[in-house]
Amino acid sequence: MMYFRIIILFILFWSLSVSAVSQDAWDTWCEQSGFNKTPRYAQTVEFCKRLADASPRVHYIPFGVSPQGRDLPLLILDKEGFTNPQQIKARGRLILMIQACIHPGEPEGKDAGLMLFRDIAIRGLDTAWLRGVSVIFIPIFNVDGHERFGPYNRINQNGPEEMGWRTTAQNLNLNRDYLKADAPEMQAWLKLFHTWNPDFFIDTHTTDGADYQYVLTYSLETGPNTDRELGAFLASGFEPRFKYHMHAKGYPVFPYVSFRRWHDPRSGLYSAPAPAMLSHGYVAACNRPALLIETHMLKPYKPRVLSTLEAIKFTLNELNTHQNQYKEIIQRADAFTSSVGFRSEPFPLGFSVSNLDSIFIPFAGYYYEVIQSDLTNGSWFRYTQTPDTMLLPWFNQAIPRDLVWLPDYYIIPPEWKTVIERLQLHGIQIQTLKNSIEVAVESYKLSNPQWRATSYEGRITLSLVAESINETRVFPAGSIVISLNQPQARILALLLEPVSSESFVYWGFFNAVLEQKEYAETYVMEPLARQMLEKEPSLKQEFELWKAAHPQMANDSWAQLNWFYSRTPWFDQQYGKYPICRLREPVVLPVND
Repeated sequence: MMYFRIIILFILFWSLSVSAVSQDAWDTWCEQSGFNKTPRYAQTVEFCKRLADASPRVHYIPFGVSPQGRDLPLLILDKEGFTNPQQIKARGRLILMIQACIHPGEPEGKDAGLMLFRDIAIRGLDTAWLRGVSVIFIPIFNVDGHERFGPYNRINQNGPEEMGWRTTAQNLNLNRDYLKADAPEMQAWLKLFHTWNPDFFIDTHTTDGADYQYVLTYSLETGPNTDRELGAFLASGFEPRFKYHMHAKGYPVFPYVSFRRWHDPRSGLYSAPAPAMLSHGYVAACNRPALLIETHMLKPYKPRVLSTLEAIKFTLNELNTHQNQYKEIIQRADAFTSSVGFRSEPFPLGFSVSNLDSIFIPFAGYYYEVIQSDLTNGSWFRYTQTPDTMLLPWFNQAIPRDLVWLPDYYIIPPEWKTVIERLQLHGIQIQTLKNSIEVAVESYKLSNPQWRATSYEGRITLSLVAESINETRVFPAGSIVISLNQPQARILALLLEPVSSESFVYWGFFNAVLEQKEYAETYVMEPLARQMLEKEPSLKQEFELWKAAHPQMANDSWAQLNWFYSRTPWFDQQYGKYPICRLREPVVLPVND
């Protein structure tokens, strides 16, 4: 009898040992290191492929290739193993998209996402969430920047031991590229996003800035840069439930804010609607909920990863609990943006924050002092670890600016192929003219161009004055006609209205339109200018006003004579005319779908 008991105990011990070894085999690289390290690209992809090999619910699919030739990895988690968004949506499930390592020095989302997929697909935890939601996960978006790996990439960050670099191999910040889409990685992302059309989006980051008590801050676009009903639903539902849940789990959270003076919380807090060149601003402009997670760089890596994981878990539960509400509100948002009603009031191309309106809110910071540096003579902020809950003014009242009435259509001549191709990356539906047409249009005369003195994200950006004009233009066959009756109407306006600080004009796609190509010799213009003044005496007053407005031209005879030249019929009549035109009234056009 004792012999059999010994055998049974041996078998039980052996089974437990095998189970423990098996479970340890699925610990992530981060967990194995005690949350001190994050895996390299090859280790991350290997773990993703192991997950896919081990579970029929997980699939690994590259969705693009980086400039240095690395695959952009994507994991798909679906209860039936579907890899097609149409199949998933036909089953009534929502799609959650999670993105990590757009800034590879901020890898919490990568490690949290790998743990989430492992827990659900391998360890069988929380599988009920897959009842109503499928998940797509980009563990590393900026793969080339991720492999610029080292211990000195984030001077103000507490772990992991080594991490990647902020920008791509082409030194572009992907989180400024969502609209202009210069980076090959972003072009691949846009195709992925508009193919899957997710119902909720999470982007994971690590913040910079002042020291404070919160492990995690967040941004949830609920203001005027997204659909009103959707924003109100998130503000009254998701946000308070999220804050309550995270507090209950030991991770009190606070909205992602900036300080009115750099590093100085006591100066007051401010936040503004996110521009669409940023991930969460872009997704919000596409009528989708977008949660930005910003864990605090000075907190240890473990609570940063675990708080990120908890925020994702909350979102999964939230989407399952309120599945039909999210589905219906998103459908209504798309339908409204695609309607004439969306264009029944002026559209803001940007926002500022009121300096007069604020609310007071408790902020869990640390005591700090500001002393004058004897090294730089500037302000030196010295933080302690003594908690200090401050009652601070929060300036968050958005003021719309650059309001425009949107047209029913935009028309783009075929020679602007790059712009047309970029629009298609954004999921914009277009039609092509079969024949040449002559049509009355609205457009803009562009003037007073002011180019930025230094490069920004690989481009010399531009601000200018745009004067509305009405005229008749001829558009050749192959021109593109774009109806604003589509869900991407906000994106269209931000890209095509020239005064938008996110437009193709701003990013320099139309610089050539503002380049004068034909000139007049001064010896020709000297007598002609006098003839013009004799014939039209009022021109003298206009000339004097122009000189007063441009004192730098006082000794530039060529520039002064060029002013006269610009008022002759020999001057380029297309100079400064924006080539993209607007139609306010529905028209019947000979187009190919």
